[in-house]
Amino acid sequence: MIVLALVAQGSEVLAEAHEPEHDRFLTASEAILAKIDPATSRLSYAYEQWLFHYMVHDHLVYLAVADADMGRRIPFAFLTELQKAYAEVPSSETIASLRHKFNQDPEADPIQRAQAELGSVKDVITKNVEQILTRGEQIELLMDRTDSAAHQSLAFRRRAVSLRRDMWWRNMRVLTLMGVCGLVCTGPIY
Repeated sequence: MIVLALVAQGSEVLAEAHEPEHDRFLTASEAILAKIDPATSRLSYAYEQWLFHYMVHDHLVYLAVADADMGRRIPFAFLTELQKAYAEVPSSETIASLRHKFNQDPEADPIQRAQAELGSVKDVITKNVEQILTRGEQIELLMDRTDSAAHQSLAFRRRAVSLRRDMWWRNMRVLTLMGVCGLVCTGPIY
């Protein structure tokens, strides 16, 4: 949680916003402002379970006090946003609204926002892969049915050819038998 945020030029505080129960950090912040080297652009100081993060840009110091559980990434993302917002509207209200946004909105952290977007993309990709696998299974089933139909048609053709040959031979036998019977029956007449 970011409990204090301020913008200063040198050791003079231009604008600040903080929680009323954390007034004690104002004096600590002023002490830190007096020690800041303008050559260093980003740095963090630890005090008990609190971290004092600052960033220097264009001779302005942007400082935030956050609990140690917040780490460094979110407070420095806050300071970057503060730098942009303060350049547009330099006021304590800007700092307070931005501090409230970062404390309340999990989407304020750009990395968490990117992770959420990646999660949704991953869900879409998983859904698409599942659909492709389902289609693949359906195509495989159709291919199996096609192969089965091809084998059945080949077997049917073989049986049909064999049956046609058998019928031809039977027909020939009947015709031959009729011819022989005709000759035998007509033989004594001549």
